[in-house]
Amino acid sequence: MIGSHVAQEPATPPQHEAGLGERMNRLRAGVLGANDGIVSTAAVVVGVAGATDSLSAIATAGLAAVVGGAISMALGEYVSVSSQRDSERVQGLADHHLVNPWSAAIASFLAFLLGAALPFAAAVLTPVSARVVAIFALTLVSLSLTGALSAKLGGAAVGRSVVRVVLGGTLALGATFLVGSLFGSQL
Repeated sequence: MIGSHVAQEPATPPQHEAGLGERMNRLRAGVLGANDGIVSTAAVVVGVAGATDSLSAIATAGLAAVVGGAISMALGEYVSVSSQRDSERVQGLADHHLVNPWSAAIASFLAFLLGAALPFAAAVLTPVSARVVAIFALTLVSLSLTGALSAKLGGAAVGRSVVRVVLGGTLALGATFLVGSLFGSQL
């Protein structure tokens, strides 16, 4: 067939490849949400516990951190992934390849709540004499598990991931406990 030209349609990737970006989008949002839920809630409750033994004050601050943090993470994911989706559209990606801001927001919201529940429970269920130690211990174990799980799911090095989140969490807890201890004694 000399001179004949047959137009070829671009190859479309199999469905599992088209959904890979979306799965990674949810994984990233979930890992970030869980990590932030653990660290930020633990930091708030351990900071308040450094300032006072009042279970009411610790529980109120902790619950406010859980609710505000989950909503903030979901909103942040929605806005961020919406911007990414807009850029992907401009680049001409097909709709089935675009990331979904709603799935990222929901994944982050739910993961934040799950992560935040652990340090919050330690803060309100542990006797005052062991409260700070329990918050630190449960938080660091939770971060280790989150770091290991996220590394496994993402195909990354487990040890490096665990060290990264545990060091960051330890720094946040130490700083907020110090602030609570210093300022709480002066109130």
